[in-house]
Amino acid sequence: MALLSLIIPVYLNEDSLGSLLEAVGDLDLKLEHDFEAVFVVDGSPDRCYEILRDALSQRSFRSQLILLSKNFGSFMAIRTGLQAGKGDRFAVMAADLQEPPELVLQMSAILATKDIDVVVGVRESREDPMLSRMASSIFWWVYRRYVITDLPPGGVDMFGCNKAFRDSLLTLNEGHSSLVAQIFWLGFRREIVTYSRRKREHGKSAWTFRKKLNYLMDSVFSFTDLPVRLLVRLGMTGSLVAMLLGVVVLIAKISGMISVPGYAMTILIISFLGSLNLLGIGIVGSYAWRAYENTKNRPLAIPMRIESFGSENE
Repeated sequence: MALLSLIIPVYLNEDSLGSLLEAVGDLDLKLEHDFEAVFVVDGSPDRCYEILRDALSQRSFRSQLILLSKNFGSFMAIRTGLQAGKGDRFAVMAADLQEPPELVLQMSAILATKDIDVVVGVRESREDPMLSRMASSIFWWVYRRYVITDLPPGGVDMFGCNKAFRDSLLTLNEGHSSLVAQIFWLGFRREIVTYSRRKREHGKSAWTFRKKLNYLMDSVFSFTDLPVRLLVRLGMTGSLVAMLLGVVVLIAKISGMISVPGYAMTILIISFLGSLNLLGIGIVGSYAWRAYENTKNRPLAIPMRIESFGSENE
């Protein structure tokens, strides 16, 4: 069998590492040791790196442990793991175990037996609190509506792919982008598998509202010109309304209906147009800043330490 590289980004997952290592060891047995785990510690401020370093030296499965120099984000951590993986097939799994590890086996089997390049895991249901489910539903609805229209309604958190797809994905050397959008933008032969997302048992999610908002903005500004098109339409509509209002005011002035200049209306119009200008500058500036960032050619992530463990290093 061909080797499967499982990429696991790690950030603030200290409490779940014991269960995670047991699950990874079980995957190694079921894959008959044609398996390696690549743990990428994304500058986590807790003891994730030290715990994994000590624990992996006692485990029999092949593994790599990569420590990034700071928190670059889960997307960059996954890219780093994909670059380091030595397998012929690849899968990505979160360290909090909310996605069932058995899904990795299903993805691996599909990649091995079918003419499929990438398998995406789609949430069929989730056991999260109601507010979390509502926020997630709104997030993915906006994502599907304005970024990737063929994205599944439940969103994507896990995926598996072959080496050709991995190599193509790594050619998209873009900062401030969206991994999910890149997967769907690339195309290739794709298959979807569904799963039920489990309730989080350890710790608190680092996927905060601020990070979700930033991720959504990166996705929008990297994959669609919708904000610019909306701004153009809003500007055209505003200009048309202003012209009509000017005609109305002129007629009213000539007919003597206006005796005192409208101070309040003047201030409101000035405030509205000033806010519209600021909005336009902000939208255009967001595109310009992202384009400028991509011209710097800085590394998207910096591995500070890379260690290997397992049978091939004994």
